[in-house]
Amino acid sequence: MAYRIEGETGAWEVVIGLEVHAQVISNAKLFSGAATAFGAAPNSQVSFVDAAFPGMLPVINGFCVEQAVKTGLGLKAKINLRSIFDRKNYFYADLPAGYQISQYKDPIVGEGTIVLDLPDGSTREVGIERLHLEMDAGKSLHDQHPSKTYVDLNRAGVALMEIVSKPDMRSPDEAAAYLRKLRTILRYLGTCDGNMEEGSMRCDINVSVRKPGQPYGTRTETKNVNSIRFVQQAIEYEAQRQVEVLEGGGSIVQETRLWDPNKGLTRAMRSKEEAHDYRYFPDPDLLPLELDPAFVERIKATLPELPDDKKARFIEQYKLTPYDAGVLVAERARADFYEEVAKGRDGKMAANYVIGDLLGALNKTGKDITESPVSAADLGALIDLVTDNTLSGRLAKDVFAEMLESGKAPGVIVEEKGLRQVTDTGAIDSAIDQVMAANADKVAEYRSGKDKLFGFFVGQVMRATQGKANPALVNDILAKKLKG
Repeated sequence: MAYRIEGETGAWEVVIGLEVHAQVISNAKLFSGAATAFGAAPNSQVSFVDAAFPGMLPVINGFCVEQAVKTGLGLKAKINLRSIFDRKNYFYADLPAGYQISQYKDPIVGEGTIVLDLPDGSTREVGIERLHLEMDAGKSLHDQHPSKTYVDLNRAGVALMEIVSKPDMRSPDEAAAYLRKLRTILRYLGTCDGNMEEGSMRCDINVSVRKPGQPYGTRTETKNVNSIRFVQQAIEYEAQRQVEVLEGGGSIVQETRLWDPNKGLTRAMRSKEEAHDYRYFPDPDLLPLELDPAFVERIKATLPELPDDKKARFIEQYKLTPYDAGVLVAERARADFYEEVAKGRDGKMAANYVIGDLLGALNKTGKDITESPVSAADLGALIDLVTDNTLSGRLAKDVFAEMLESGKAPGVIVEEKGLRQVTDTGAIDSAIDQVMAANADKVAEYRSGKDKLFGFFVGQVMRATQGKANPALVNDILAKKLKG
């Protein structure tokens, strides 16, 4: 069902476009050799180029160019063999040169596509308008002194990919799905770590509202939102605000806004600049960037299997549902872990253990698959013990809980605790005879037609064997004995 905001004049549609600033994984900055490590002491990773000392000239970092091309290919986008770096002029304390080197009319990557995996299991495409390379600004710190602003230039000059979507999204959920999918692709490619908390992936949100079928309305841009949850909340608030303004007889001002997570609202920051306000012009210190087609083909040959392709293969090869396959490919490490567990085993059973048991347990402790106390080899060994009837499904749950706690291999736990499943028909016969003798009245009731009591007898036999009896054997032998 389409996302709509119900106002006094009827339903309104929300139109959303996202501009994502993704920090390129690179040891050096875009135009200097200064380091890019997160968390360094303020102003300890600043070259003369980053600080805009007179006479300093930028030198393009070829690896950052490769990372941008790789990302474009991962987004199934057009790679522009000729692109131009421009100066985007504006004054701010953390921008030493008074301009940012960016790309405007001629970006390195053109139109592409992202396929969204939506919560209801459906998919839809969102267009990518462009990807361009640019240098980041520094960081202004307003909370270090009661009356002064401090400036840290460590981030100045760090390579960013600005990935601009088309206005194709229509709900907060679609925006969230877009960011998750984009982050997954970037991580698979190894071009950005997608860590929104550290600021290596930040999002500007363009929102407008309109009556269904009408032309686009005036949009606002909410800047630098650093979590997917905040993006959803900001869209909901801003769309509702715009509807109330329009229904109150007002008009929407095209402006830049900020999201205040503490108050749960957006507030005006400044009137929205147009491109001419930045006085873009080609950077005279940098030649046009011209790529050899063979260079692009070499990068294309190094691309990993991407999430959509991996999902399709998992569905085909392991007979998984689209939902299970989507969960498993959401992180590359998770997909690799699953494949190791599933190797030579039933794919659906492996998925159930990875998703239902392992991921469920890790989520409770806030860990991801790379921090799992249970290795893929040990989880596979546990599945083998179930498959060969050493363990019942219920006993396997107990062994898994112990594996999480101790990190021990399943075979070791089975031997230490004597948890091996009872498949000796003589022992099961004896346990059933004891249960029937202790419940003669219920045996009579069962034989007189109360079939539902069968579950009671199964439960009693499993209790008598401490859950170790093979359930299939119990059911088979018990059915014969109860017939009399």
